Amino acid sequence: MNVTAGVFGLQGDVEEHLSALETARARTGIGGESILVKSVEDVKRVDALVIPGGESTVMGGLSSVKGLMPSLRERIGGGLPTLGTCAGMILLAKKAQDRVVGETRQASIGALDVVVERNSFGRQRESFETQLSVALPGGERFPGVFIRAPTVKSVGPGVKELARLGGAVVAVQQGNVFGTAFHPELSGNTLFYEHLLGLARGGK
Repeated sequence: MNVTAGVFGLQGDVEEHLSALETARARTGIGGESILVKSVEDVKRVDALVIPGGESTVMGGLSSVKGLMPSLRERIGGGLPTLGTCAGMILLAKKAQDRVVGETRQASIGALDVVVERNSFGRQRESFETQLSVALPGGERFPGVFIRAPTVKSVGPGVKELARLGGAVVAVQQGNVFGTAFHPELSGNTLFYEHLLGLARGGK
């Protein structure tokens, strides 16, 4: 069964996610198309969604200006399989704070019952790559690419921790929604995209 997957396309590293989705399709045999999501009509059309890294405040602001927030909240809250990476996870979180300036009041989708701290590992020069163990089938040695990465400071009762780095939670799942502090699209490993497409196909 075909799956239409969308990559939120107002801001962020969209091309890498589109490429990862196509590789995941080849590995899973799940057909369909991958599109950029820039309008309410696009949000309504997709069977799965990826919200990329970038600038979470910019993405939230543009989403509000373009009237996408209500549709995003409705679709994701209604069960749309969604993966948010780095800034995408911040946008999905119910609450975000900054390591330096404290609580932020940026627009958010609020689908993940977590508190996320922005820039937990520092700025761009503190970027790094490390091996992670992800609590998904095949995730025993996952290459985590961290770029100005956030961490999850606290989780609600319905949230499952998928990966830790030291004492920090860096990947979570709540029902149909996944959040990663790292960039799976840069890892060469399509585990999260395969899982996302599988969820979408199972829900059709």
